[in-house]
Amino acid sequence: MNDKLFPSLAHWGAFSARVAQGRVVACEPFVHDPQPSPLLRSIPAMVHSPLRVAAPSVREGWLRRRDHHRGANERYVEVSWDEALSLVGDEITRVRAEFGSKGIFGGSQGWSSAGRFHHARSQVRRFLFSGGGCVDQCSNYSWGAAHYLLPHVIGSHLPVTGKITQWSNIVDNTRLLIALGGLALKNAQVTSGGAGDHSTLGWLRACAERNIDVLVVSPDRMDAPAIARPRWLGIRPNTDTAFMLGMAHTLATENLHDKAFLARYCEGYERFEAYLLGHSDGTPKSAQWASAICGIDADQIRHIARKAAVSRTLITCAWSLQRADHGEQPYWMAVTLAAMLGQIGLPGGGVAFGHGSMNGAGYPRREGLGFPEMPLGTNPLDFAIPAARMGDLLTRPGETFEFNGKQLTYPTIQMIYWAGGNPFHHHQDLNRLAEGFRRPQTVVVQEAWWTPLARHADIVLPATTMLERNDIGGSTRDKYIFAMHQAIAPVGLARNDVDILRELAARLGHEAAFTEGRDESGWLHHLYEGARTAANRVDVALPEFDEFWSRGYVELPGPDKEFVLFDSFRADPETHRLGTPSGRIEIFSEAIDRFGYADCPGHACWIEPREWAGAAMAEQYPLHLVSSQPADKLHSQHDPGPVSRSTKVAGRTRVRMNPVDASRRGLAAGDLVRLFNARGACLGGLQIDEGVREGVVVMPTGAWFDPASDQVLERHGNPNVLTADQGTSRLGQGCSAMTALVEVERWSGEAPAVQVFDPPEVLAA
Repeated sequence: MNDKLFPSLAHWGAFSARVAQGRVVACEPFVHDPQPSPLLRSIPAMVHSPLRVAAPSVREGWLRRRDHHRGANERYVEVSWDEALSLVGDEITRVRAEFGSKGIFGGSQGWSSAGRFHHARSQVRRFLFSGGGCVDQCSNYSWGAAHYLLPHVIGSHLPVTGKITQWSNIVDNTRLLIALGGLALKNAQVTSGGAGDHSTLGWLRACAERNIDVLVVSPDRMDAPAIARPRWLGIRPNTDTAFMLGMAHTLATENLHDKAFLARYCEGYERFEAYLLGHSDGTPKSAQWASAICGIDADQIRHIARKAAVSRTLITCAWSLQRADHGEQPYWMAVTLAAMLGQIGLPGGGVAFGHGSMNGAGYPRREGLGFPEMPLGTNPLDFAIPAARMGDLLTRPGETFEFNGKQLTYPTIQMIYWAGGNPFHHHQDLNRLAEGFRRPQTVVVQEAWWTPLARHADIVLPATTMLERNDIGGSTRDKYIFAMHQAIAPVGLARNDVDILRELAARLGHEAAFTEGRDESGWLHHLYEGARTAANRVDVALPEFDEFWSRGYVELPGPDKEFVLFDSFRADPETHRLGTPSGRIEIFSEAIDRFGYADCPGHACWIEPREWAGAAMAEQYPLHLVSSQPADKLHSQHDPGPVSRSTKVAGRTRVRMNPVDASRRGLAAGDLVRLFNARGACLGGLQIDEGVREGVVVMPTGAWFDPASDQVLERHGNPNVLTADQGTSRLGQGCSAMTALVEVERWSGEAPAVQVFDPPEVLAA
């Protein structure tokens, strides 16, 4: 085990772990990766971090008294694996007997491991499903609103979750690329399932070389990477729909819209046009009207519309665009605007989603190629809440809510079982979420580190990291399948998630259903053979498992032809009907209209966000908070690592602000500042940046949640103490984190110490 290399994979890239004397000492990027992520540098420190959970640990109050009133600075007691598994198994049995499967919440939202077998969220759901079911989560925080809107409009959510017009086609054909929400290179570090080819930078360079006019519409100039030579439009946050309506009004009134395309391929344009021109509500959505809302000059809006009408134009929307109040509207409006331009289905034209949201979006990959994917089985309960409604589930039991045309009721959760992911990163209004976590009788967490989630648990079961087990990884957005070799022995008493769950399943009588008779090796062979069989169906021969495992990866061939979203539909809209009721693009949706949702009517429209620059509350909280994804970690993963820590100011998250806003508040670069609104307050370190639109502050998510004991102040810089825990609309019920107003002031007095990187007090068994 001395000084050897072991191939492995993280969501931020493939690598080989260098091991000396049983410890991971370095991670060397995959040799074929043109732009490896610096996030790899944090892996060795995190594998051997003092924050590792060393042994099964039980919260002292719960162990002694079954007290579920979880508070700050709780002590834990180490117990044996046998005692820990007995406690967990007995709790599952008791809760199922007393409350049924609806008493157990097992959604476990989060990216967890890039490995497909040891993927914690998949395994814990499979375990709970095979044992009788649980309350699950559907969709996710990334694209929750789009997931439920797009099937009504274009017949499927796959254009946001799957393949979109590929970059090579854009480079060859697009003349105007309108990137709503930007093309941030920080997002291009990560791919769900891992990547061996970080290619986004190369594609943006190619766009510049082909003189493509790249227009980035975002309140943050950092979303406009210089390599693409973009034009930056610093729009007010949450006003993209108004901006596009102003463009659409110009097209309609200047007779620049494609009437033939709208007539043949679309449904309901006339209803939308009546709204656009002001016939239905008395307000024409002109460029002048739009300018007053979005802060972009009316002449500029008209110029962009005219250029789009005579150029091959692609409108691409970042996922962040729909993580806002009424987040369905900009996505629906982008489809509507692209339909008016008449270029949907043409090379380099139309609409797309996510080119700036994750590496591999628009990656050229052959149709029909599979990738290793762990089957979940079926949830006997057949009940799931939208992922972003977890806070409501825990704090509003018995209440009904509307969701995509249905009425559902939140059950009373008595037990949470979580493995992989950190809801105290993903969720909004974290003080409210913490209150929700105090309500169930028992919280069980499988985790490698003492994360904020683990500190809200009653029973913490130590899990291995990717380098302490064998696995297989890959993504539909990449051209490789990777072997992930175990590099070191498990740290402390850590066990693989699947081994923990297998033993619990054996105790509870459903081991066979959970394992299907396979151990780790059996499953890895099975998953690889599934990908191999899928490849054979499209005449691609992959090597035998042993050859693949020895080499460490297999490269998949590129596509036979470039993928263009909706090209088959455009070629023959009858043979290739969309999955909408009409089979066409539904600019007006009768189905959505029948739902009667005032917050999501039957066509795209401008609806004022609850919190934005034009709201009354902007008098008290005048700055719009953009809580973007971090550049120094994936979500909150490896926040204690050296890469993330190196970017902090005074140990806190960096807050970027326009110099005009800083001057008005008497603030200077490097100041420790307090961000606050009616929901909460947190600290941050100030950076002055002319690339942030005036009236906006940018604070990345991902800081480990570190509230003071009274929960009045979050000390570390987690902006989700400030964001609202409200759904995008009754249709999508997605995450609306991008809709939040705050004020910022200099912190006076001594700065409180950040304590979340200090392990909790743990008593030896």
